[in-house]
Amino acid sequence: MANTRFANHSLEDADRHTVFHPFTALKQFSEGSLGPARIMESGSGCIVRDRTGKEFIDAFAGLYCVNIGYGRREVADAIYEQAKKLAFYQTYAGHSTEALVRLSDRLVSMAPGRPARVFYGLSGSDANETQLKLVWYYNNALGRPHKKKIIARDRGYHGASILSGSMTGMSFYHAGFDLPVSGVHHTRVPDYWRAAERGESEEDFSARCARELEELIQAEGPDTIAAFIAEPVLGTGGIVPPPRGYFRAIQPVLRRHDILLIADEVITGFGRTGAMFGCETYWIEPDLITLAKGLTSAYAPLSACVVGERVWDVFMEASDRLGPFPHGYTYSGHPLGAAAANAVLDIVEAEDLPGNARRVGETFSRLLKRAFEDDPIVGNVRGVGLMAAIEFVRRREPREFFDPSLKVGAKVAAACLREGLIARAMPHGDILGFSPPLVLREEEAAEIVARTKRAVSAVAAEFRRDGVV
Repeated sequence: MANTRFANHSLEDADRHTVFHPFTALKQFSEGSLGPARIMESGSGCIVRDRTGKEFIDAFAGLYCVNIGYGRREVADAIYEQAKKLAFYQTYAGHSTEALVRLSDRLVSMAPGRPARVFYGLSGSDANETQLKLVWYYNNALGRPHKKKIIARDRGYHGASILSGSMTGMSFYHAGFDLPVSGVHHTRVPDYWRAAERGESEEDFSARCARELEELIQAEGPDTIAAFIAEPVLGTGGIVPPPRGYFRAIQPVLRRHDILLIADEVITGFGRTGAMFGCETYWIEPDLITLAKGLTSAYAPLSACVVGERVWDVFMEASDRLGPFPHGYTYSGHPLGAAAANAVLDIVEAEDLPGNARRVGETFSRLLKRAFEDDPIVGNVRGVGLMAAIEFVRRREPREFFDPSLKVGAKVAAACLREGLIARAMPHGDILGFSPPLVLREEEAAEIVARTKRAVSAVAAEFRRDGVV
């Protein structure tokens, strides 16, 4: 470092004094009580290394995103070749690049539903922000100025910007930001393990979720509800697959009231559930699809809104009347992101990463359940494909949860780090989440389970010593 305030400090100190970290306890980190920043330096496959040389199995693929694993030269080379030829050109007024055209044709061909066009941004948050603008534009084009409200789900995660953050159904994302904005409503989270009534089957619980959605629509007025947004599998809200029959129960309610369905595939897209898209795993017929993360495997920023024919046809009909479409970003359809996405999708298809997620995911799930089936502080092990979670309880029967102040998930995640394993303490409840790269091998899955077992055992021993359990 030269000619900077912290040129003579360590990288860790310079980071602490200059970087504004997201989702971080600002004062504690700045004062050093959280310890130094962990500065990552290299990676290959499912392994990342920090600048001290310590290796970790990244069982969360960054943030659900490095699906093809670290260190794939094919993608770096594709970005480099595109940068040498044309590092940037804008996409306003019909301009494009070859990489973007090829990617768009590919996405329209492979996406579920009846896709027509693809609009690009840089993150899942901005893509969901765009989705809401598209929904409003659609209803304005149809002459329905009052049909603008959005229904999301409690514990759903759709981003951290103003509109996407409002759709996110967790209050701690709202505190301090005057969110959610008006017009965004939330319905029940489809968490069968936590919310089912005694003796209620998964199908019955799904039917109850659909009835409650219908009740919310009727209370707000069907002519005011524009769209329903849902992740195929709840991500940040706890990695919760839907109960049996959930989307089959929900979708007729939406169709009956002419409500658009936005499938937020930011996490599940491109193989995470064991199919190319979560919509295919759960029989979802979307009108709009949000993509990011696995689209480029996080090798470059890129997000996409796949617009279905139902919406696109309305845009076309209204185009002469409404004029040029008034939304976009300087970096919409950035050619480096498009080049990265094409290279990533080549790998996803050639190596059948959805199939690997399904096969290795079955092994991973089986090993997790076997390792924790008798563990007294584990109440639930769940997952699909290469998404999984362990939820902790103070007592199994009758079920009793830990005092939230104990931060059990965070304690287990810290114990995992000591074992050289990165897993995530989910922000809602005492939950440890896993979302490893889709290139995970069976022996790596077994090692993740072994390290997790040691970490949970260490925390449980601490609780026994302290009389917590």
